[in-house]
Amino acid sequence: MSNLGLVLGALAVVLISSLWRGLVYLIWRTYAIPKRFRKQGVGGPCGKFWSGSLEEIRSMKKAGRKLILDINSHDITPRVLPHYLKWMSQYGETFLFWFGPHPTIYITDPELAKQVLSNKFGFFPKVMPIPSILALLGKGLSVTQEAEWVRHRHVVSPAFTMDKLKTMTKKMATCAQSMLERWQDQATQAEGQREIVVSSQLQELTANVISHTAFGSSYVEGKEVFQAQKELQALAAESLLNVNIPGYKYLPSKRNLHRWKLERRVRNTLMHIIQGRLDSKDSSYGNDLLGLMMESCRSDPGQERKGQILSMNEIIDECKTFFFAGQDTTSHWLTWTVFLLCSNQEWQERLREEVLRECGTGIPNADMLSKLKLVTMVLLEALRLYGPVVVMQRMAAKDMTLGNLVIPKDTRLAIPIAIIHRNKEVWGADADEFNPLRFKNGISKAAKHPNALLAFSIGPRACIGQNFAMLEAKTVIAMIVQRFSLSLSPNYIHAPADMLTLQPQYGLPIFLRPLNV
Repeated sequence: MSNLGLVLGALAVVLISSLWRGLVYLIWRTYAIPKRFRKQGVGGPCGKFWSGSLEEIRSMKKAGRKLILDINSHDITPRVLPHYLKWMSQYGETFLFWFGPHPTIYITDPELAKQVLSNKFGFFPKVMPIPSILALLGKGLSVTQEAEWVRHRHVVSPAFTMDKLKTMTKKMATCAQSMLERWQDQATQAEGQREIVVSSQLQELTANVISHTAFGSSYVEGKEVFQAQKELQALAAESLLNVNIPGYKYLPSKRNLHRWKLERRVRNTLMHIIQGRLDSKDSSYGNDLLGLMMESCRSDPGQERKGQILSMNEIIDECKTFFFAGQDTTSHWLTWTVFLLCSNQEWQERLREEVLRECGTGIPNADMLSKLKLVTMVLLEALRLYGPVVVMQRMAAKDMTLGNLVIPKDTRLAIPIAIIHRNKEVWGADADEFNPLRFKNGISKAAKHPNALLAFSIGPRACIGQNFAMLEAKTVIAMIVQRFSLSLSPNYIHAPADMLTLQPQYGLPIFLRPLNV
């Protein structure tokens, strides 16, 4: 037998041995982990090997999406977390289920959630996303771990200092003004009142804002990215509850071919935007997010030794992350805020009075926005009731003690934000109601636990762009109520849906009436 044959034979033996050990481990874990939790008084549904409870979750979510809520009902959990409600009634607030081959336990206590999210030692890392979500977000700041995350954050964080954010307010307002002028023209043509689907309009607005402020481009230039990411988001939402077959992501299936095509579109468009900076004759690439990332690529031995540079592929991944996060999550936050103002006319009027008092009829600046206390309270209450993310996941990197529970290594911890935000023991008897005044003394005093609001997460992995998003949201809402009276269209169907982010399943049609102030 030739040396090559011996090598191939040895590799085959190693591969078969590894696969066998992996299979034995998975089968053993299916029995061992539930047994460990049962000894601690934690039960849960019995899932199938490899697919776990995914089939049952899919079935319940499909039924949940057929529910239509009353517009005054803010309890979205029967639609977005029906499996949690069912299993909680059977097994209690803490239970174990199998998300595919992954043992998963729900954490609904805000104090335990704080311990998980605030851990600085890597004991509860983020869960690696499925391929379709990686295609959407890239391996940027939201996905990287440990030293890689530190390196990425070091490069990106200077773009989000408060001083820098204040300078972006004018660009945000300019983008918003362009949209509102179109609304004014449409309402004038309709003789004073016009129905628009505001959800799609706000998606275009936030896309324009993130394009101008972070990438020095525009919605038109970045349109290919946003359209492709919207399709990638739909693919990811569809595949989230599918059984993940090892190696399937490499097969040229119809879905994978479509995903690869969309990824190429995103990459080519981003490279075009980046090339525009590279071709510029300026001595600097700029001081926005893209400019700071590109500056980190310059040949600087000192920076390289410190590990403070990003490769071109890493810059593209960060662009994917911020294009999506800067557009999608903020647009839905604004959409749900508009919905709440439409269905709570007295609060709409209170915000209008505050905006006119502090900002007059002109375009607000950062100093004016800082005085809008009621606007801030309404935005925070919108985040509590209709936050973009319904569930966060972490994983135990080793056997960990959490409260009274011992969590085995590799167990996933699901933190259902939508449940915690409606916990009456934490938020009071009116937890299911719209009451912005609960935030009159700030976030930490709005509930019985100072970290009960988890919309931006907390701890070292909290959203780096939360101040950017808040400034943008305040700018847009202030300018809308300053110029228009809003009311719900009778065509609106109240059906919040979890499509990776929480959004109105059938859009948000509203009536606009210009105030001519």
